[in-house]
Parts: sequence; structure tokens; C-alpha cells
Amino acid sequence: MSDKFLYALARPILFSVDAESAHHFTLPALKRLSALGLTRAMVRRPKDDPRTVMGLTFRNPVGLAAGLDKDGAFIDALADLGFGSIEVGTVTPRAQAGNPKPRMFRLPAAHGIINRMGFNNGGVDAFVANVQSSRFYQNREGVLGLNIGKNADTPIERAADDYLHCLQKVYPYASYVTVNISSPNTKNLRQLQGASEVDGLLSQLKEAQLRLADQHKRYVPMTLKIAPDMDSDQVKNIADALLRHKIDGVIATNTTLSRTAVEGMQHGAEAGGLSGAPVFELSNKVIRALKAELGDALPIIGVGGIMQGKDAKAKIDAGAQLVQLYSGLIYAGPALVHECADALRG
Repeated sequence: MSDKFLYALARPILFSVDAESAHHFTLPALKRLSALGLTRAMVRRPKDDPRTVMGLTFRNPVGLAAGLDKDGAFIDALADLGFGSIEVGTVTPRAQAGNPKPRMFRLPAAHGIINRMGFNNGGVDAFVANVQSSRFYQNREGVLGLNIGKNADTPIERAADDYLHCLQKVYPYASYVTVNISSPNTKNLRQLQGASEVDGLLSQLKEAQLRLADQHKRYVPMTLKIAPDMDSDQVKNIADALLRHKIDGVIATNTTLSRTAVEGMQHGAEAGGLSGAPVFELSNKVIRALKAELGDALPIIGVGGIMQGKDAKAKIDAGAQLVQLYSGLIYAGPALVHECADALRG
């Protein structure tokens, strides 16, 4: 039986419970199947199609976006699905519960998801322990991105302290590190995308990155994850800061605050970030604007609303070199990985 058929059987069951409960059932189940060696037998993995980006060799150009595995507890199980890279997090210095439940909502008619999770995670020390214990890390099986953020109760003017703390903790174990300043679910976090704020933050992080590279005798690339809700001037400011501070890449984009595509739908007015198909064009617009500003100076990783292979191709056509999936997996299942990889082959 194909992975697409198996997920078609499982999806109605998963969609019969609330989104967060389904999430907490699916990942442990996937981990058990992986431990038994069943995942690779059930899922058609893409053929290798290597891409070299940021000095790293990605097995194929289709990666997992951060957010699905916030604590790095399911790395090996997710790797079995055939991703060219795995990004886990967002992690914060201290453990935090995140926002009150319910905080995740499906919008099936729009192939969308609204979440206001709020960086719920077990803290960076537990996160690092999970990464260290994974077979994927121990055997250097592929590219592993570690995504860092700030605690909700850290004042925004002290945000850099949290990012610097996490960078130091995760640096030895990462293929690359992502700095997440674009979640709408931590109060004032997107303020860090402002021209002066992003400039100050990236300056400190770049200095720390170079110091850690010297200390560990290994340069770990650093990317910045940005929001889709920016005008052309804001995108230009971000691009200028990325170039000025020699940041290694940019991930475009996170979730949107726009509700235009889901107006009037059940749960459409819930607070939080909207992902899935409704963010597709918003994300592509930012990718195109970044490409116009950056040229080939640094790579763009495209994420947001990839629901089928042609959507992944559209991200590349817009200017991305790699893509990442998250919400599309909820609607299409693991077959989406090889579908997108096939669409991007060669």
C-alpha cells in the first residue's frame, strides 16, 4: 500500500480530534514505527538529489520546517520520511508552557492552520540532550537545523540575551542555526524585524557566531526567519541587514496575521499565525522581493503553503534555493515529501 493511501485512511481519524491532540498522538506513533523499522518500509523516500547551500550538502532540496518538533524529540522518526534536512525548535533558554489551550485550529476548507502555540518547549538544555541522543546527529546522517527564540517573559529590549544564550548552547550540534524573530505568538517579537532592532540583534549574533566558530574550529551557518507581513521597504531593510552582517541565509516565511483568505470561516477569526495554503502567495511575494534585493549574495529557503509538488516548484521559481514543509504534511501526509522532491529534481 502506498504512503498516500495509508495517510488517506489515517487522516479522517486524526481530523476527528482537535489539532493539538492529533499532533501529540502522531509524533509518538511515528517514533514507535521508526524504532521498529517500519517507517522506511511504508514511506517512499525521494532519490538523492544533492544541493550545496551555505556550504552544506542537502540530500534533496525539501526540508522539514521548524515547529513540528519543538523539542527535537522526534528527529530520527521525521528523518525516516525522506527530508533533505530537518529543522527543529523553536527553543528558548528556559522551559515554558506556551499560550493557553485551545491554541491550534484547522481550517480544512482553506487547507490552513491557525496556531498561537507561543514557543511551548522544554528549554534549551533538554533540547540539546534530545539532539545529542538522536541517531541522526550521532551518525551525521544529514543537515540538522536548530531554531532559536526568546522566552515570553524576557523583555524585548533584552531579547538578544536569550538568542545569544541559545546560540551558544546549540552551536556545537547544529548544521545551521535559525534565528526566529517572526512568530506572531510571542508578544512584541516581530518588533525585532524593525530596521534598528534587527541591525543590533544581527550585529551581536554575528560576533558570537564568529567567536564560537573559532572556539569549536567549525563554522556553523546562521539564517534569519522572517514574516510574510512586510511591505517592500521592510523587506529592503531586512535584506540590507542580512548583507551588512554577512548572515548566511534567510527563511521566508513564517505564518501570517492576515485573515483575508479565511474570512467568515469557522475558526477564521482566531488569534495567532495562519499557515498552509492561505500564506502561499504572501510568502512568494516576500521571496521575490528578497531575491530582487539579494541576488545571489545569500540563499533563500522558501516555506509557506506548499501543498503539492508544483507549489514547491513555484518557490524555486520565485527565487528560493531550498524549500521547507509543515502544514502541507497535515493535509497531504508524508507522500508530499517525495512529491515535492520529484517536482524539483534536477
